[in-house]
Amino acid sequence: MRLSIFPKETNFFDMFDNLAAIAVEASDYFYEIASKGIYNEDAVSKMQGIEHKADEITHDIIDSLNKTFITPFDREDIHSLANELDSIIDMLNTMTNRLRVYRISGVNNDLVEFAEVLKKSTGAVELAVKALRDTKKLMSAREHCIEINRLENVGDRMRDAILGKMFDNATDPIYLIKWKEIILDAETTLDICEDVANVIESIIVKWA
Repeated sequence: MRLSIFPKETNFFDMFDNLAAIAVEASDYFYEIASKGIYNEDAVSKMQGIEHKADEITHDIIDSLNKTFITPFDREDIHSLANELDSIIDMLNTMTNRLRVYRISGVNNDLVEFAEVLKKSTGAVELAVKALRDTKKLMSAREHCIEINRLENVGDRMRDAILGKMFDNATDPIYLIKWKEIILDAETTLDICEDVANVIESIIVKWA
């Protein structure tokens, strides 16, 4: 039997595809619970289960990175892309738990609208990540990154409009504090999606 000093080939692209798919799963579920206005233990438990799947894949990516001699692109980019994708899911989990802790119930149309933008952004993230495995599709990856950046700008405008409306109309300071944090968390999640796009664009530039 011949033994190799090199480890078995690691398909980082498959792991990144899986991690991006979990980000979509998390944002789809967040949109679902926002649309229903139900933030109970079951919702938190399901989102935590999604988040744990992401943690496992992120751990596998980092572990494989430490064991693999040849990587498809720079090690620092692999590390950054894994952590940023995982952070998207972490934030969706944080928001879900925060809504439960704050004892919020009922549908908030502003949050539903934000959740819809998050769905679109994570969908674009998934497409950009998938395009990385084929150098012929790098232009497509860049186009998806541009869409992620556009949606982050949409989120900025939504955040300002929603917070402005709340400060104008809210009479309960506790209500204001709760929703301010949630809306800021939602916009931060879009910021992280943009961070993913920035990493992908960095990879594309290095390949060019």
